[in-house]
Amino acid sequence: MVNKRKSAECTHQIQYHFVWCPKYRRGVLTGDIASALDELLHTKASELGVEILSLAIRPDHVHLFVTGTPVMAVNQLVRHFKGYTAHELRARFPSLKTRLPSLWSRSYYAGSIGQVSDETVRRYIEAQKGV
Repeated sequence: MVNKRKSAECTHQIQYHFVWCPKYRRGVLTGDIASALDELLHTKASELGVEILSLAIRPDHVHLFVTGTPVMAVNQLVRHFKGYTAHELRARFPSLKTRLPSLWSRSYYAGSIGQVSDETVRRYIEAQKGV
C-alpha cells in the first residue's frame, strides 16, 4: 500500500491509473521517443507534485499509475501530462509532426484505485512492459 500523504489542508491517499494512446493508435512510442516520454512524464509529475508509482510505455499506448493530489481534478492531471509531453515530443522529434496531426488521441482512461489493490494494478502495468 502507498502511504497516506499530508498537506496543510488534509491527509490523502489518492491513486489514479491513466491510459492514453497516440492518434490513430500508431505505434510511435519506441526507442528514443519512448525514452524521452519517460523522462518528460517524470519531470511533469515532479512539477505537479504527484508521484509516479508505475509506468509502462508500449508502442501504441501509455499506462501511468500515480498518487494524486486533492487540489487537482483528474482531467487536469491528464491534460497536463498529455499536453506537455505532446508539445515537447513534437519539438524534439519532427517526424511526429509529419506522421500525426496531433500526438495523442482525445480520449483516455482514468481509474481511481480502490476496488482492487494497488499491487494488482502495479503487477498489471509491469506485465505490460514485457508484452
